[in-house]
Order: sequence, then structure tokens, then C-alpha cells
Amino acid sequence: MQDMDRYRDLFPITKKYVFLNSAAVSPPSLPVVDAVGKLFEEFSTEGISCYGGWMKRVADTRSLFARLIGARSEEIAFSGNTSDGLSAVAMGMQWKKGDVVLLPRPDFPSNVYPWLNLERLGIKVHFFNRTDGRFETRDVEAALVPGTRLISVSSVDYATGFRCNLEELGELCKNKGILLCVDAIQSLGVIPMNVKKCGIHFLASGGHKWLLSTMGIGALFVDSQVNDMLHPVRVGWRSVVNENDFSSLHFQLKPDALRFESGTLNLPGITALGAALSLILEVGVPRIRDHVSSLVDEIHAGLARRNLRVVSGVPVAERSGIVSFVPASDPGALFQYLLSRRVMVSLRGEWIRLSPHFFNNSEDVRAFFQVLDRHGL
Repeated sequence: MQDMDRYRDLFPITKKYVFLNSAAVSPPSLPVVDAVGKLFEEFSTEGISCYGGWMKRVADTRSLFARLIGARSEEIAFSGNTSDGLSAVAMGMQWKKGDVVLLPRPDFPSNVYPWLNLERLGIKVHFFNRTDGRFETRDVEAALVPGTRLISVSSVDYATGFRCNLEELGELCKNKGILLCVDAIQSLGVIPMNVKKCGIHFLASGGHKWLLSTMGIGALFVDSQVNDMLHPVRVGWRSVVNENDFSSLHFQLKPDALRFESGTLNLPGITALGAALSLILEVGVPRIRDHVSSLVDEIHAGLARRNLRVVSGVPVAERSGIVSFVPASDPGALFQYLLSRRVMVSLRGEWIRLSPHFFNNSEDVRAFFQVLDRHGL
């Protein structure tokens, strides 16, 4: 889409690299760089006198994230990363011995280890298996066992790019009285999300991939309907109502997701996230999805012409911004060759993973294949 090219200059990395690696760590845009630079200029020249403005920026960013996922601001807490958010859910739930958490296998460790950490408390973790990287809602239903309390899935699989049907899964959970938790880091910013429509109770995501922010900042969504099911494991001065009243000690926790923010916030990270979200919402996630989908189609077509196997064989309806394929030559050598030619992708085991964003274009895809062909596939 040519109308996307006007955003390309906001990403200086495009002048130096063919960057097809947004599923790993994305480069920040100039608006993000400017916003964080302005913040530190304020720190250095004005100090704490800017605190009111900084807190307004925090509130605005919270609202932007809520808008991104179709939630309310009071249902959003800032976190350090995806693992941080999922751990807050895992450790904050009022579990009963024998409760079961159901997970797909394989999955990224962020959506596995916080739940396995519960086994020492008598909570059981059961798995259902992916087939060629994917699963259907009926596979999840078939894997249900007595005591299943919560299902946690990645909205998009980090390795294969499979995008699960969250609406169907949410409907299953509603009918069965099961909580639904989502690791959304590989979809937010590139695939539209509405937590209410999908029946999602908890959602966590870091900001450094498709959200185009920076490492060390993320957000946690806790649906207000299940708000009372979670108790924060870590609390501090910001966890309570009237947080700035330091003279009156009390322990009245905030009644919403903000009680999960225990202390001083990562203001640079929130500032970066706010600027990144503003740009994403300006472009529009549906437009981003359509643009990225067209690039992904071009990648699939180019791989098919070269008889290279896409890892999962994901149907079009289940595609995301991720395409992984098996190269005909040594994947590690190919990865290093691509990097030496200023083409940034990811090496995931024996696979090469590509993940274009809205600042990419067809020229990037062609450049990738030109380098691939010179290497001899």
C-alpha cells in the first residue's frame, strides 16, 4: 500500500537495513525517540516540577492501550513485560488445590513458566498439543479435564505465526465457566484486538515487538468482572487509594487493575509506549493488518516459487505477521549471510523467521529474496 510509505521515514532503520524482524525487537520510530528525549530534557532542566505533566502522560498512555484492546482505562496496569503480567495473574489468583491450568504445547516460555511455578502449590498444569504449529477450538475442548479453571494461550505463536481463534475460544470458556488468559505480544499492533468481544479475562503484552515501543515496558489487562479474583503479590505505595497521602497509613487497595502498580513507574518506558501507541492508532490497526497481510502473501508466494517449506502451512485465515520457513542450506549460515548483507530476520532453531510491519514495503520483500537467491537458498 503506497499510502503507508509516508510513515517509512519515521523509522531510520529502514535506511540502513532490510528490517523484517518485528516479532523479535522492533526499532522505535522518531516520535518515540523524540518523546523520550523530551522527557529526559524535562528531567534535567525542570526536575520534579513536571510531575503533574508526567502523570497525565501516564494516564493518557493507559487510555491509549485500553483503546487498542477495547477495554477501559481502569482495567489496565503497566508492567515490566509479558512474563511480569502473566505472573501477576498466576500468583494473584485465589486457587484451590486441584485446579487445572490448560496450555498449548509447544509455546513460548512466557506462557508456560508462570503456570508451572504453581505446581508447588498443588495446581495442575495440563497441555494440549499443536499439530504443525496450530490448534483448533475443538482440540482445546477435547483436552479439558475436571477442575480446569483457566486456559492460557498465545494469540499468535511466536515460531509458526499461527493465529488462534480467540472469539471461538472465548465462547468455549464462557460456556464452560473457564477463565481465558492471553499472551498477546505477537499480535497487538498488527492484528485488531477486542478483549470484550473475545471474552478475554486477562491479557498481557510487552511493548517491544509489534507495539514499536521499547524493552522493559508492558501492560496487563484485568477484566472488571473478574477483578476480585486477583490479589496483587507485590504491593507498595501506589497500590492503595489516595496514594499521595503519605501521612495516613492504611491498606485500602485500589479497586481496579491499578493496584498491580506497586511503586514508582517506568516513566521513560511509558512515555515510549504512549508515543508508539499514538502512531499505531493514527495509522489504524486494521490498515496495518491489511498492509502486513499483503507483504506476508508476497513472502509466501516467493517461498513457494523457490520450493521452500513454510513451517506450519498456516491457512490464510490463521496467518499473522510471522512467516517461518525451512531453508535449503544451513540455517545458521544463511542467517549470518543475511545479516552480513544488512537483512534482519530471526533464526529460530532450524527455521528462518520473517516478520514485516507497516513501515516495510514490497521492496523489502524483493530485497530479501534477492539476497536469499545470491546465497543459493
